[in-house]
Amino acid sequence: MEETKNNEYKPATPLEEPSTPEGQQPSKTPSHNLLNSLLTVIDPFQVFRHHETQEKKNHKPRRLKFTTSRSLEALIFLVCFFGFFGFLAYKMTLPHMLNTFMQTAYQLLLETVFYIMAICVLMGAISKLLTEFGVVRLMENILRPLMKPLYNLPGVAALGAVMTFLSDNPAIISLAKDNNFARYFKKYQLVSLTNFGTAFGMGLVVIAFMTGKGYGGGALVGLMGAVIGSIVSTRLMQRFTLKSYPEMDSPVTEAEGTEQNISFKSEGSIFQRFLNAMLDGGKSGVGIGVAIIPGVLCISTIVMMLTFGPAGEHGEYLGKAYEGVPVITWLADKVNFIFFWLFGFENGALVGFPITALGAVGAAIGLVPTFDAAGIINNNAIAVFTAMGMCWSGYLSTHTAMLDSLGYRKLIGKAIGAHTIGGLCAGIAAHWLWVLLSLIF
Repeated sequence: MEETKNNEYKPATPLEEPSTPEGQQPSKTPSHNLLNSLLTVIDPFQVFRHHETQEKKNHKPRRLKFTTSRSLEALIFLVCFFGFFGFLAYKMTLPHMLNTFMQTAYQLLLETVFYIMAICVLMGAISKLLTEFGVVRLMENILRPLMKPLYNLPGVAALGAVMTFLSDNPAIISLAKDNNFARYFKKYQLVSLTNFGTAFGMGLVVIAFMTGKGYGGGALVGLMGAVIGSIVSTRLMQRFTLKSYPEMDSPVTEAEGTEQNISFKSEGSIFQRFLNAMLDGGKSGVGIGVAIIPGVLCISTIVMMLTFGPAGEHGEYLGKAYEGVPVITWLADKVNFIFFWLFGFENGALVGFPITALGAVGAAIGLVPTFDAAGIINNNAIAVFTAMGMCWSGYLSTHTAMLDSLGYRKLIGKAIGAHTIGGLCAGIAAHWLWVLLSLIF
């Protein structure tokens, strides 16, 4: 009885490994071979396959060397690069594709970029004059009571909205780094300024551009849509931040400071201040105008070549500007009932504007003259363009740098997610506001 009890079977614990005599290699079980075979099929480069040595026991995956990963990255890029341009060349022929590519960029530079730059210079001068002579402060005092109920932000945040509206997204960061400004905020509120300020970036330039094209009514409705989108984006960012990091519900700083020390007034006589403000503002406008050139020429050219078709009467390619293979239009037309209900887009090509606005609003408004010449836009489309262009204003290219400069890189994903939803809400709100106003008036 005792012998039976002593020889009783004891199952091995999950961490135990079968023992093998010294000097002998452990034999691989069929399940081990099957697992290796599956890993080889799933992961042909064996990036995540474990070593067959001691590292396997430590569960350390074997990674590719840096040079190998860079080579794979280069290979994937070349496949995508030649696949994309090879597709265009196959449809358009190589000479026509190259000529269209260069002609489109050249026409955008002459007809659109310089026009936008002129608006940026003029609006930069005006915005600097408004700042120099206290109009910005007056607007801040008017908007101050709205900040807490709408955005859950202190009243001084209105200054940030006005500054980004008159210039561009990064203006909010220079304020956020000022203790006289930041002391009014809690940490979760301060990081939400990236969403709040971005929603008004280049607003004056966008509205002036749309109004100059004869769509002032649509631009003003778009401004209201952008405000709605900014509320959604800012509130969501605050909610996401507090949910993940409750400790951020604390003041940014206890340092002493006063809002009155945030001053934009220069020294000198009234005439000298007027002249300096106008010239300095114009100079900053030139900077904004130059900054949008790469986006307009690169992004807008690609978007247009994927939006419009051949220019020939019989559907043949002539190598002219604004030709291309309408892939975006074709895809959008397949689900255009969604875009028509959400945004009122009657042509699938109009989807190109919000897609471009993700990276650069300057590049996005560069599409408007071509849409206008094609006769496919109206005030409703301009309202949606203005709302989404202002609210997004290239946030994919600015949110990372803005949050990194504030020291909250860990919140980049939350900021981008909240702002994506906010921009969509801005476009939807602008469309239905236009529909409502059209029924009333």
